[in-house]
Amino acid sequence: MATFRLQGSKVLAVDMTGDAVKAKNGSMVAYDGQMAFKKLTGGGEGIRGMVTRRLTGEQMTLMEVKGQGTCFFADRASEINLVALRGDKLYVESSNLLATDGGLRTGTTFTGLRGGASGNGLFTTTVEGSGQVAITSDGPAVVLRVTPQYPLSVDPGAYVAHQGSLRQNFQSGVTFRTFMGEGGGEAFQIRFEGDGLVYVQPSERNTIGGDV
Repeated sequence: MATFRLQGSKVLAVDMTGDAVKAKNGSMVAYDGQMAFKKLTGGGEGIRGMVTRRLTGEQMTLMEVKGQGTCFFADRASEINLVALRGDKLYVESSNLLATDGGLRTGTTFTGLRGGASGNGLFTTTVEGSGQVAITSDGPAVVLRVTPQYPLSVDPGAYVAHQGSLRQNFQSGVTFRTFMGEGGGEAFQIRFEGDGLVYVQPSERNTIGGDV
């Protein structure tokens, strides 16, 4: 299995000994050794995945990198965060997915109104299996714990990913910043309940909620 490690906070180094990884198309910045690159169809899910992503509007273009040596990846100087999956599933915005172990399965899932509020569409990407995932964020991501006793509400524009046994609901509300005319998406929130982790970034995308 390939080894993921950070070279600073904005470059991902992947050591490979004949392994394969999937990465965002065009994210390779350097490599040593012998590497082969191949563009993947349908986010790495083949023809069926391509059809599904076209129908859902969840766009993700990946490439397969295979070889011997070390390959370095980056995406617009974004911060990179490593997530270890142990047979579980990660839900992540496709724009925030940088790389995965070659054996991990990717797919799409319905997000409902959360996706509409965040401006990312009604579907999001899933990564499932055992292995490493690298996700990006605009600024250092914060990992927040959700427990049955402590649910969590998140601005859709700051949401990056989540994992665990979590239920998410879309809720609206008026906050102090909304009254002051400084709403940044807070008029709409995602409420997470259950047991798991939520990754948020210290920067907000432009969202529908932020314009209301």
